[in-house]
Amino acid sequence: MKITLSQLSFHTGNFEGNTQKIIDAIHTAKLNGTDLIVFSELATCGYPARDFLEFKDFIAQAEASIDTIAKHCVGIAAIVGSPRTNPIIEGKDLFNSAYFLEEGKVKQVTDKTLLPNYDIFDEYRYFEPNKSFQVIAFKEFKIALTICEDLWNLNDNPMYITTPLDELIKQNPDFIINIAASPFSKTQIAERRNTLQGNAKKYQLPLFYVNHIGAQTHLIFDGGSSVISSNGEVFSELAYFKEDEKSFEIQKENQLIIQALDENNALKLDRNKYQDIEDALVLGIRQYFQKLGFTKAILGLSGGIDSALVSYLAEKALGKENIWAVLLPSQFSSQHSIDDSIALVNNLGIKHSIIPIENTYQSFMSTLEPFFAGTSFGLSEENLQSRSRGVILMGLANKFGYILLNTSNKSELAVGYGTLYGDMCGGISVIGDLYKTEIFELCVYINREKEIIPNNILTKEPSAELRPDQKDSDSLPPYETLDQILHFYIEDRLGPSQIEAKGFERALVQKILKMVNMNEWKRWQAPPVLRVSKKAFGPGRRVPISGKYLY
Repeated sequence: MKITLSQLSFHTGNFEGNTQKIIDAIHTAKLNGTDLIVFSELATCGYPARDFLEFKDFIAQAEASIDTIAKHCVGIAAIVGSPRTNPIIEGKDLFNSAYFLEEGKVKQVTDKTLLPNYDIFDEYRYFEPNKSFQVIAFKEFKIALTICEDLWNLNDNPMYITTPLDELIKQNPDFIINIAASPFSKTQIAERRNTLQGNAKKYQLPLFYVNHIGAQTHLIFDGGSSVISSNGEVFSELAYFKEDEKSFEIQKENQLIIQALDENNALKLDRNKYQDIEDALVLGIRQYFQKLGFTKAILGLSGGIDSALVSYLAEKALGKENIWAVLLPSQFSSQHSIDDSIALVNNLGIKHSIIPIENTYQSFMSTLEPFFAGTSFGLSEENLQSRSRGVILMGLANKFGYILLNTSNKSELAVGYGTLYGDMCGGISVIGDLYKTEIFELCVYINREKEIIPNNILTKEPSAELRPDQKDSDSLPPYETLDQILHFYIEDRLGPSQIEAKGFERALVQKILKMVNMNEWKRWQAPPVLRVSKKAFGPGRRVPISGKYLY
């Protein structure tokens, strides 16, 4: 039997486009002699569909898509992920399902058993868990079909009572298929691979895995579909961060024999985390624009490392002809910031403009002078500079059809070191899930072969340049210290005493954690953040604005 793994990018709610993409892949595979083609989880509707799943019309379109796809499955079988209506009155209205299509119709349906309800996942909000288990018989093979989380119950302290493969293995399947929508994070590729290998080794069965590729707003799906041998070794992997497909021949003799039918099946399992982060963010930007129907990005270029990195990523994602970098110097901006920005845009070959903001800022100050009279220069005056820049950038974006890219980093977002309606403006936060220290490391990696981001940007002390001789260190501890504390609190969810035990001063820990909690209200108004960590700001981190924990 010839099986093809089809790793495609799907667009949430775009039933016509998704269905046609699946049908095209089926026709191509059929011409190439494929017996079974496998697509990813919720392929018809895209993942995550979120509250679209509450619309009966949305589900009706998904089910109609399955009927249309099934008609093309003659002389070839397909496995396609799609939601389906729960035919029983009890329980949730829907199942997260994998349809087995053959002979022009739906032959069998497998429903997802384990529904993740943590971090960015909220599947139990919509779906009823499966409670019955049946392998799929196709040709001379029996297939244990599972859906994403169904394989993630391997550890010593399992999250779920049921493990689907423990039930399916009783029916003596020949191999496992898992269709998934597993989003990228800096640690997910290794964790996912270990999980797949652990399942294959535990059940001593080959495993065919198909993952989503692409991005849905803040979530990035990296692909990496794979075949794992029954001894737990990675037999083959599809590409990361792009669409791909591979075919395999399966023969049933004394044991199952798998042969790759791809001319280039050389495995490259070593990953570089900086290249993965770069590829993920580029993909996230590109698909955000494509799926919204935009092509052009604008951003404010300050001469600092954050906006420099976003400029580089945007140019890679959208092309230099579609990027507009705007320098917005004030009376406090240094000449080296302007010079460094010009050097960057020249290196990238992108369009730039210089728009001084002093007159705009002074206009605001004149309007507010009767109210500010008798007060000293402070935070309000600093924020007015940032908001002047935000107004200008949004005006240009609206007028000429650009999307403004936000350039705030995770360290700033965590402690509130940003101005609402100023530098926190934007349609998408590109690096809001990277700490400042990670941004430096990524930029050094980008410059590994030649200087793209000017070295002066990498070596100068960070500054918002909102008052004379201002430095980030005036308000914050060194980023090396700050980022460690933030990581322990945000990613590792450690409390203050646990962080203190790591060697940090009590007063500093309390100060930083208080800043994080008191600035939650700002983050609720920030643009969506491209997720590259296990705990990004946004839907995956839900804390109350008005809570009083730790202060």
